[in-house]
Amino acid sequence: MKHIDLFERYKTKINKDFRSKRLYLFVFILIFTGCSKDGGYGPYNLKNGQEVEVSVSHRYGAVNDDLLLVPKNRPAEMSLYYFEDREPGFIYRVKAKMVAPEEPPQDGPSYYLTYIKTLDKKKYEGTESFELELIQTYIPGGPMIVLSKENGKYLFSSGIQLTYKDTNIENQLAEIWKNSEEVRHNATYPKWKSIRVTVSHDPDYFGKAYLIHGLKLTE
Repeated sequence: MKHIDLFERYKTKINKDFRSKRLYLFVFILIFTGCSKDGGYGPYNLKNGQEVEVSVSHRYGAVNDDLLLVPKNRPAEMSLYYFEDREPGFIYRVKAKMVAPEEPPQDGPSYYLTYIKTLDKKKYEGTESFELELIQTYIPGGPMIVLSKENGKYLFSSGIQLTYKDTNIENQLAEIWKNSEEVRHNATYPKWKSIRVTVSHDPDYFGKAYLIHGLKLTE
């Protein structure tokens, strides 16, 4: 009987401890949930609707076309939407607003920045080259070649013209365009996994075109 009594007391203690821990866990979850609802989004804990200033690079559509939060110039790590007046070759400082939809789209980000207005615009005076990626993946749809052709001119995203001064590059673009047409008409995948294009701002068509210096096609 004494052994049974000790066992019952031990079991009662375990149950009390379990209930206490479960209560603490429940309170912790409530606090954490409340903080998540009232807190911000992204690496800098921005509030929904919060306005910020962002630096936009001259490399429109490039692989390293990063947004920087002003004044510390930290990578924003999110997209900027509805900046329709943006031109390649210019560095902008813009005001933007944080948006976190209650029901994010399945094929879109859970939070992003929307353009409000331009605060400053400066022409880029450098000559550095940068890279574009001509194969981009869309959901739904899969990988696509981001290249179009109008009136004999090759165009990148947002209508930026791709110019060249080398017949080898011209031949490569023709091959890429041919495969792009096949992908569109036959609902197939591109021939290559990656098409990296090294470019700089074309001084003859500044703000409208990128001059191609090299193409790297990876199968």
